[in-house]
Amino acid sequence: MRESILTIPINEIFEPKEECPICRMRNMLETRCVEYIMGAAMMEPDVRIETNELGFCYTHFTQMKNCKNRLSLALMLHTHLKKINLDAFEKKSLFAGKSSKQRKISQVNESCFVCSKIDWGMERFMVTLFEMFQKDKSFRELFASQEYICLPHYELLLSLSAEKLDKPAAKEFDKTCETLVKNYMASLCGDVGHYCDMYDYRNTGKDADWGNSKDSIERAIKFLTTR
Repeated sequence: MRESILTIPINEIFEPKEECPICRMRNMLETRCVEYIMGAAMMEPDVRIETNELGFCYTHFTQMKNCKNRLSLALMLHTHLKKINLDAFEKKSLFAGKSSKQRKISQVNESCFVCSKIDWGMERFMVTLFEMFQKDKSFRELFASQEYICLPHYELLLSLSAEKLDKPAAKEFDKTCETLVKNYMASLCGDVGHYCDMYDYRNTGKDADWGNSKDSIERAIKFLTTR
């Protein structure tokens, strides 16, 4: 399959073969979006309209705060808070009862500008990923050589494969994903078990062999949650 402006980013994401490639895809989109919103885009009127309306989830508020550009964050918070106050508390309407106010607050609580952009980007990446798997033998081999697919993204890929691929390709894709998940889960389970065993008094001492278990808790959490 000929490389294009759509396939090059997918190949670049899959090249490292470390951890879950779909997490890498999500993380790349997330990083770029946070950097974008904390940069010059913060002063673009159309972007501010969206951020005032959608706000941000805790995860992305935290990432934005860690960018150290506190003034940009404060400016966005100021207009976002004013928008919530206007819509939920100051607008007067004959039909604005308790349920209307609750609905407005619920919309704010459940929305996030960065999440919406990540979802938009992931949808388009998924279209290209499945097209490449269908048509490109070298990409199928690259996909199969990944370290693992995390559990939430395994579910995501399985939910899309039948729709995006023909029957033989979908069967191969599902089997490849299952192999990546099962092999890593077996290895991870062994590492976590070894970590637990190392707290037995018989395994203490200066020559204690922790193997690959010392970071097994962090790796297990990442595998189970994508984070």
